[in-house]
Amino acid sequence: MTAEILKDVEHRMKRAVEVAQEDFQTLRTGRGNPALLDHIMVNYHGTPMPINQLGAISVPEPRQIVIAPWDKQTIAMIEKAIMASDLGITPTSDGNVVRLNIPYLTEERRREMIKQLHKKAEDHRVAIRNIRRDVNDKLKHQEKASEISEDDSRRTQDQVQKLTDKYIEEIDRLQKHKEAELLEV
Repeated sequence: MTAEILKDVEHRMKRAVEVAQEDFQTLRTGRGNPALLDHIMVNYHGTPMPINQLGAISVPEPRQIVIAPWDKQTIAMIEKAIMASDLGITPTSDGNVVRLNIPYLTEERRREMIKQLHKKAEDHRVAIRNIRRDVNDKLKHQEKASEISEDDSRRTQDQVQKLTDKYIEEIDRLQKHKEAELLEV
């Protein structure tokens, strides 16, 4: 029974780290990254669709993203969606592709992005600690109901704490890596 609980905890915590990594990728650095466009939805004939389903996204240069739509009629829709997003980048189009030129980040903007990164990282650490709390509550409930022994409960709680520490360290590592990327000029 406790092996199943530990397996579930590890799966949930791994998923929380994956979500954190995806979330960190959406922070704009001074480089082009297709992940910047993941959260932008285009109103395609009344249906919201992600940009990556409307065309090929490439990064031909470090400070440029190119979107080559499969249907040329979607160019205006893609431009409109990018302008309405929180990216802060103005798209340009030549009739065949949409180009996004990534501006250099100012020192002030870098500091602002690092603050956002720290907040996101803390939110993800809290999510992992919430998983730990839920499992510990479940174990205590099972212990009171005499479904598991006190020793098994304590042992499992210790293992859950080790998993919590491991995955919080992983989030810290991802945060440090992203922070270094943001500070890179």
